[in-house]
Amino acid sequence: MSSQSLRKLPRAVAVVLVLAVGLWFGGHPSWLPSPLRSVFVSQSANQQLTDQVMGLISKDYFRKLDIKTLEDRATQQGLEAAVSSLDDPYSHYYPPSLYHSFQNALTPQVIGIGVEVGSEPVRAGVEIEEVFQGSPAAKAGLQHGDIITAVNGTPLAGKSLTQSSKLITGAAGTSVRLAITRGKRKLDVKITRADVVVPVASSRLLTYKGKRIGYLAFSQFAQNSAAELRSQVRAMLRQGAQALILDLRDNGGGYVTQAIGVASIFIKSGTIVTTRGRSQPTTVYTALGDAIAPKIPLAVLVNRGTASSAEIVTGALKDHHRATVIGTNTYGKGVFQEIQPVEGGGALDITVGEYFTPDGQNLAAGGVKGGVKEGKGIEPNIYVRDKPNDRGRQALDVAEQTLAKQIK
Repeated sequence: MSSQSLRKLPRAVAVVLVLAVGLWFGGHPSWLPSPLRSVFVSQSANQQLTDQVMGLISKDYFRKLDIKTLEDRATQQGLEAAVSSLDDPYSHYYPPSLYHSFQNALTPQVIGIGVEVGSEPVRAGVEIEEVFQGSPAAKAGLQHGDIITAVNGTPLAGKSLTQSSKLITGAAGTSVRLAITRGKRKLDVKITRADVVVPVASSRLLTYKGKRIGYLAFSQFAQNSAAELRSQVRAMLRQGAQALILDLRDNGGGYVTQAIGVASIFIKSGTIVTTRGRSQPTTVYTALGDAIAPKIPLAVLVNRGTASSAEIVTGALKDHHRATVIGTNTYGKGVFQEIQPVEGGGALDITVGEYFTPDGQNLAAGGVKGGVKEGKGIEPNIYVRDKPNDRGRQALDVAEQTLAKQIK
């Protein structure tokens, strides 16, 4: 029995691929890590494998195809080339070595102290944007806004972010001494580096003109990520948050069950998403009925990197008038895939249907009569284009201003 799932790309700090057998919603086609993309080279396939793959495509692909032409291409150029000719950036044949690497699901892990720093160095060094829970940095008491000014006695002033990062990171088990500036305080901290699992959900309480706003960063719809986000929402509410910001910028997808779970944190009832396919039955996914923040003011931050399951959540929140969407148009991926193991240990991953927001909008372009193309995506309620290298501060400022007006 197949399971329903989605794929996603996390932040720049750790490229992660999440894939499971069954239905899934992939993100940008370019999100396949380059070492894995390079594996897609033509391989000879025996006739039994070719027949199996062609049979699956003929039966399940979301639009009818000229199978004879596809078979000829497979015979001449290999299965990878044949599937690539579908004019569909989300459909692939995975040879056994690549599929095996997918099954060994990578975890969002980095080696270091467990912080995310600003994309540009500040005058004195680098500024900590986020401290991952349970990391060596968290145990050492580092905080958001701390500035790392020196590493093992080497000043960071004038160094590039790459140079600074190389000094901070290192093999697990090794130690590093950091000079920290926190406001007017100067701190000296010794930290032992470790393998750090990057959380998919994190939060912090913001204050804007006396109003308390919970900021929720959500990087991927991985297994149990909805529960992680729910826990962060509860933490913000316990700390007195009067409104919430859900940051889905550069969130490229994940498991469909997690998308439903995330939307259900904020939507009490009703349709979240509908899927339809040529051989797939129409399925309506509805809210789970256990919303914990169904009325608190909510803003969602999006950009062109917001795709797939992140678009499903955004579309549901917008169509239910549950949140103010702020940012730029999302990616526009309105189709979903099914991945099936095939003879020889490889797998076929093909588009089998389309998905629709509660108001019936399909986000892709092309549809069943053409190739699969990215569409215009979800239009935000408030259009804000972040300036380069400002860590998305402009959209966040607008979200704070918008929510402050909604807090009663």
